[in-house]
Amino acid sequence: MDINDFRSMLTVLGLLCFLGIVAWAYSGRAKKGFDEAAQLPFADEDMADGDVGHRKEGRKNG
Repeated sequence: MDINDFRSMLTVLGLLCFLGIVAWAYSGRAKKGFDEAAQLPFADEDMADGDVGHRKEGRKNG
């Protein structure tokens, strides 16, 4: 077994990993999680004014 065989196996392994990720991304089981993640920007109406939640309650600004 030489270095070219190792490179070929690594390429095939990379392709199989890629195809597995693509199959997972398009599977119906992942849809619920993706739908929840898509709604995250709209989850908190208080953050619409640009406040990203860095301030703590009770802390004075200044």
